Amino acid sequence: MVLDKLSDSLKSALQRVFRASLVDPKLIDDLVSEIRKALISADTNVELATKISEAIKKRALAEKPAKTLTAREHTINIVFEELTKFLGAEEGRLEAKVKPTKILLVGLYGSGKTTTAGKLAKYFKKQGLKPALVQLDVWRPAAYEQLSQLSEKVKVPFYGIKDEKDPLKIIKKFEPDFSRFDVVIFDSSGRDALNKELISEIKNVRDVIKPEHVLLVISGDIGQAARRQAEAFHEATGVGGVIVTKLDGTAKGGGALTACSTTNAKVKFIGLGEHIEDLEEFRPKNFVSRLLGMGDLESLLEKAKEAISEESAEKLGKKMMKGDISLTDLYQQLEALKKMGPLSQIMNMIPGMGMANIPKEMLGVQEEKMKVWKFVMDSMTPAEKDNPGVISARRIERIAKGAGRPEQDVRDLLKQHGQLKKVMKMMGNPKQMQKMMKMFGGKLPQMPI
Repeated sequence: MVLDKLSDSLKSALQRVFRASLVDPKLIDDLVSEIRKALISADTNVELATKISEAIKKRALAEKPAKTLTAREHTINIVFEELTKFLGAEEGRLEAKVKPTKILLVGLYGSGKTTTAGKLAKYFKKQGLKPALVQLDVWRPAAYEQLSQLSEKVKVPFYGIKDEKDPLKIIKKFEPDFSRFDVVIFDSSGRDALNKELISEIKNVRDVIKPEHVLLVISGDIGQAARRQAEAFHEATGVGGVIVTKLDGTAKGGGALTACSTTNAKVKFIGLGEHIEDLEEFRPKNFVSRLLGMGDLESLLEKAKEAISEESAEKLGKKMMKGDISLTDLYQQLEALKKMGPLSQIMNMIPGMGMANIPKEMLGVQEEKMKVWKFVMDSMTPAEKDNPGVISARRIERIAKGAGRPEQDVRDLLKQHGQLKKVMKMMGNPKQMQKMMKMFGGKLPQMPI
């Protein structure tokens, strides 16, 4: 999960409200105090953290809840709205309206600028557009090779001149080709610090290519220095948007996410890992919803669409509702889950699961189990995967040997499959679900067949 410690602290603060029998001024004071501490711990500017806390307190004490909301729901909704406002409220989509749309990436060494260039190319390619990558980082020794390798990985054209120290010469040589593309992404030079030399170089590059977008790539782990960096780059180059990288699991990140507030430049994307797919459009509402443990169904469905076709999902859904799921179906599901990302990330997108506080160790164990199950299924015949009931004790022994796993792993998989079939069958039968829920003192709404 992005910003694990901030998320845990905010969820802990909200739990006070969930557990309270009465929402009174003392509860509000305790809530905003915890939220302020959580934001400061995540490297948010103290002044800004105080401003957010005061806004929450003022609204929570002054506003009356709507008829459809309880006092607790109203208070939580205020926290959600104020945190969303603080992160930019509306999402800052990056659009390619002209051909070619030129994007200039700027930032210091270590920000992940070159990797982000490759991720952006992948992002636009998935949209059906034709992107190209241009190497203008003429100072970092490995920049040419790194961007060239990324372009091969993403399968997009790459332009650069190895050992050339003048970025303007690279632009001049390849400029006639740029009109062939929908999007051209320029990876500019960085430095250890923003100095006069770097400012001059970026300004010259910007004036020649005249980009539609100048995006500052900033590392999520640099803390409150992010604000100074954002202001300096904005003053020098007119930053129009921010990409925050290295947000996967770091306790910090508040400083980088709020850096845009000093430049009026919206965060466009967040980087969630090293893989080429680990770039996500930044949607403040969805992001805050995940931070507070309320899930992010929109992003989850987008990931699911990329992992499995709509036709396959519909076909599998019908089978599952009949309790007719085979190991082949289960295998396809595991493959899709693998494409969607780490299990902890997926769980946090499911509404309500983030508040369940499932131990990360438990999710790690489950992820390992899923890997083992794939090894076991790889050792089965297609007939066995389609109809696991035919697997005998002798076959269990042979499957285990083929997978290089203990026989118990095969038995565990078969047991899990049997339990999954029962649950799926029950979910497809509204009367059975109602009966089961009554046993636990709860009641489910009618489910469609």
